[in-house]
Amino acid sequence: MKILANINRTIRKKTTAEGNLDKLSENRLLRVAEEGDQFIYTMLKSSEHGLSPSEVADRKKKFGFNEIAHEKAAAWYIQLFQAFLNPFIGVLIVLAVVSFIIDVMIAAPDERSYKTVIVVGVMVMLSSLLRFWQEYSSNRAAESLKSMVKTTATVLRQGKEKAEINIKDLVPGDIVFLSAGDMIPADCRLMQSKDLFVSQSMLTGESLPLEKRAAQSGKRKKTSPLELDNICFMGTNVVSGTGMAIVVNTGNATYFGAIGKAITGKRAETSFDKGINKVSWLLIRFMMVMVPLVFLVNGLTKGDWFEALLFGISVAVGLTPEMLPMIVTANLAKGAKNMSKRKVIVKRLNAIQNIGAMDVLCTDKTGTLTMDKIVLERHLNVFGDEDDEVMKWAYLNSFHQTGLKNLLDVAVLEHAEIHSCINADEHFIKIDEIPFDFQRRRMSVVLEEKNGKHLLICKGAVEEMLEHCSHAFDPGEDKQLHIENDKIVPMDDAMRKIVLDTSRKLNEEGLRVLLVAIKEDDKRPLTYSVSDETNMVLTGFIGFLDPAKPSAKPAIEGLQKLGVNIKVLTGDNEIVTKKICRDVGIPVNHILLGREIELLNDEQLTEKLDETNIMAKLSPMQKSRIVKLLQTKGHTVGFMGDGINDAAALRDADVGISVDTAVDIAKESADIILLEKDLMVLRKGVIYGRRTFGNIIKYIKMTASSNFGNMFSMLGASAFLPFLPMLPIHLLVQNLLYDISQTSIPWDSMDEDFIEKPQKWDASGISRFMLFIGPISSIFDYATFAVMWFVFKANMPGHQSLFQSGWFIEGLLSQTLIVHMIRTRKIPFIQSWAATPVVALTSLIMLIGIGIPFSPIASALKLQPLPLSYFPWLIGILAGYCVLTQLVKTWFIKRFNQWL
Repeated sequence: MKILANINRTIRKKTTAEGNLDKLSENRLLRVAEEGDQFIYTMLKSSEHGLSPSEVADRKKKFGFNEIAHEKAAAWYIQLFQAFLNPFIGVLIVLAVVSFIIDVMIAAPDERSYKTVIVVGVMVMLSSLLRFWQEYSSNRAAESLKSMVKTTATVLRQGKEKAEINIKDLVPGDIVFLSAGDMIPADCRLMQSKDLFVSQSMLTGESLPLEKRAAQSGKRKKTSPLELDNICFMGTNVVSGTGMAIVVNTGNATYFGAIGKAITGKRAETSFDKGINKVSWLLIRFMMVMVPLVFLVNGLTKGDWFEALLFGISVAVGLTPEMLPMIVTANLAKGAKNMSKRKVIVKRLNAIQNIGAMDVLCTDKTGTLTMDKIVLERHLNVFGDEDDEVMKWAYLNSFHQTGLKNLLDVAVLEHAEIHSCINADEHFIKIDEIPFDFQRRRMSVVLEEKNGKHLLICKGAVEEMLEHCSHAFDPGEDKQLHIENDKIVPMDDAMRKIVLDTSRKLNEEGLRVLLVAIKEDDKRPLTYSVSDETNMVLTGFIGFLDPAKPSAKPAIEGLQKLGVNIKVLTGDNEIVTKKICRDVGIPVNHILLGREIELLNDEQLTEKLDETNIMAKLSPMQKSRIVKLLQTKGHTVGFMGDGINDAAALRDADVGISVDTAVDIAKESADIILLEKDLMVLRKGVIYGRRTFGNIIKYIKMTASSNFGNMFSMLGASAFLPFLPMLPIHLLVQNLLYDISQTSIPWDSMDEDFIEKPQKWDASGISRFMLFIGPISSIFDYATFAVMWFVFKANMPGHQSLFQSGWFIEGLLSQTLIVHMIRTRKIPFIQSWAATPVVALTSLIMLIGIGIPFSPIASALKLQPLPLSYFPWLIGILAGYCVLTQLVKTWFIKRFNQWL
């Protein structure tokens, strides 16, 4: 993606796939921002009285409904079909079809067998239905979380009074009225405004509301529409004040709609998708080599090519870990269930493994690291010392003002304990008010004290307040406001420098700073005006901040210990972001800003990403670009956010994490939704993810190496034995019993050292594992062949049942024992025990396997009872197998520094 020189040019890029405004929509916004009212009405073919019904109808035909493109969960039958789309399930279905043709369609009536078809069919159905049900349930739960946003707007149209209509019925040129609590229904140009503050945090990440006013912006070079004071954007919220606006862009032509278009369509492959596909094709390649080899060896040595074909198909079934989709899905579903107990909805099962593989977590700041709530953090006197007296002045000002209270006033008034302490409504009676305006950037209340004097209390922006303060004072005692006793200091250059230095330091700490000043007069007529806001006495500073969540620091420390690097990607400014990062323990080494990122090509930016943990003032597409570049470096990337500006990055990440209070578009793009804003849940999620992946990889390595060893044994036996070492039915039953023993794996635990590092799919590691560990079982299989051939004289076709029974038991027991040998790097049964369900089920399967040749079904399976003298040989062979496997395991770990 080519990054141009500034945000404006990025947004202008006419590429809907990038989620930016198209040029026409952006130019309309920039043009109406620059021009006066009459020009705007003419341009949009509207008037201050609104549109006529016929004009509305015509524009609906031209522009469509005021709705944005967004992803919804697919219909249940599509989700069901998608649950079957998996490379390995495809292999199983092909095997089932081939088996059906050979075992049923072309077999003699008395030799027809449905066993393979049934077993493989059951595995496919169980795996696919389990995946479908888990994802379908999670999607339903996520749909029910859709926030109940206000979906109406107050509109004026010709010949009608102002009326509430559904926002989807708005068209360009409509006149809309805004007030506190309203959602902006489209991209609009303000025509009138009074004390209007709008929160754009969902688009930009800035926590504080922005002042919006109807004045023309004038000609400005290279301006992003988001920076325009007279433009309001769809999906943002009115915090306070009122306004009248004209609709400029609707639906997908809005800024919100452009992002919506960028995140619909097919998702990119995640780390899980790529990994499972690589492993699936690795196993398929092994099968494509082994099956023809076994077929040729059997055909050439036995001369019965049809029997050789049947045996080749049995080998294909034996080599196929047919439980793989089932085990993967069961493990993921178990992880999802565990996380649901922690109030986490897992919308896409694959996200469980992805969160375990995650080694980089990119997070937005507002609402994720911070509380998304403005609090009064500091109250200092002019010398920069904490002083409760300053808080009392600020409280009196906020309490007595009658205008719409903004978030800063709300933060001050949360200190209700001051009210009773100073009797705010008894000792101080409000008699006048000078309201806030954007030119003065301050507001005042006038109170009558108990002694009859008038007290003006003013608060506002630092520069504007300093111009009108002639003195400053230390407020003195805390319990009462004894103005006449306080020491007053002239506001000379030295004092002014102290004030500005303190203000700058507070700004550097990420605080929004206001000054509070007072002025006392004798009783006089109530003709107070702006001209009275002079010669005031400065009392001190009040500083506001959206503070870090209490859970953020321990959660981030926990994630860092698990090998997850945290990067903050925010639309907010770098000063506030730096302060929050320090508070939560994220290293502040280097900061990249959006405007700097735009000047870098992909190669340059990729180089800087490793050393940079904070990226601020980012556009939505820059966040998405950073996520993609981190992925190209081999990282598995998680992204956590809750705003419209996070939606594209949430979708492109390997695992997108959002919260239930997020905007709908963010929840639709996320893979995981936290029902509580507790970041500690993320750490738990990483651990669950790694445990889940560990159990999946256990099954793959156990089964692949065991099956490979079996086929290796089968290949050798086929070459020199005058009969089949094991019948197709034996292979099938053995596989079925072994697979049943594997169903307990999702309940198994993982060793601590495995949990401590991010875990990823490694197809080369699996093939290496198969080649080194698989043939160990073949050594002891050949030992079993020798025992059966030489000791028990099962060396003629008439004795093949005894031979096959001996290998059936040894093969099943060695396969089942390998579960315990492979599940840990440690020595099994001494340093590490499997979970109780695993021990119980594997023990039960071993007993069933030993019992089958002695059971009534033995003759149906063409098996026979074994002499008791066989079992000492069996114990010796299995003990040797365990010892050799442990020795090879120790060597393998030293040689390759890897096990699971």
